This record gives sequence, C-alpha cells and structure tokens, in this order.
Amino acid sequence: MITGWFDDIELGEETVTEGRTVTEADIVAFASLSGDWHPLHTNIEFARKGPFGERIGHGMLALAITTGLATIDRASVLAFYGVDRLRFIKPTLINDTIHVATTVTGKSDRNEHSGTVSVDVKAINQRDETILVATFMFLVARRPVSLENGPIESGVR
Repeated sequence: MITGWFDDIELGEETVTEGRTVTEADIVAFASLSGDWHPLHTNIEFARKGPFGERIGHGMLALAITTGLATIDRASVLAFYGVDRLRFIKPTLINDTIHVATTVTGKSDRNEHSGTVSVDVKAINQRDETILVATFMFLVARRPVSLENGPIESGVR
C-alpha cells in the first residue's frame, strides 16, 4: 500500500495482500475489546433468525483486519490520517478469508517534510465478493537527506 517515501509514490500504484481467515475467536476477542456484544455477532440463535442466517463479524473488525493486512512502510508512514467513504458492502462470515486490494488515488503536498497519500481500499473474500470499500489517507514523510551521505534509502543507512 505505502512502501516508500512521499516523493516516490506514484498515482495508480496497486497492491494485493495475502489472505487472512476470520475466526470465531476473532469475533469474540473483538466483542470483548470493543464492548460490542450485539447478538448478531455473538448469539447463534438470534443470528440464525436475522437477515444473514448466521453470525457475522463486526464491520469494524473487518476494517481492523483490513488495516492489519495493509503493507505500510514503518520508515516513511508517519501517521494514519483518516478514512473516507467507508462502506460495508457484504457481511464477513466466520471462516471467510479476506485479502485487500489497493490503488493509490491521490497525493497532496503538506510541507517540506511530508505529504498526504490517498489509497482506495477493497477487502475481498474468498468468493471474490467485496466486503468493504474505503479511502485511507496517510501522512507520509519525504525522503530524508543526510548532508554527509546523500539520500537515505528506505529509512536505513
């Protein structure tokens, strides 16, 4: 997703991540962490009678997994700047395996040290169904320059 310095990132760059399977343990852990024990996520009998016919993962759990799957260069990404146009398209089911596809869609200079980068993000399950879409924004550092040694490559000298 973001694998270099601000000046090196190109509009249209695309990435696809590895997959990750969503487990019942993920749902229980997320419910515990967030305090969201809605029965659609945690009660088999309630969920069976609901619109999906079974328990589903929290939308915010799917978003958290999506951010975790994203490739982010720790040397250059200064901050996760925000999320726009987030939509949960399909439910995330227990045992779904999701991966993430991204496209860099925007860059904006901020100052001499950094800029913002916008990335369109799609989380996709093993049935090739898009489960969520969003635009992520990142604050990304410009390539640092050492007066002694020239530009620093990938944050490592």
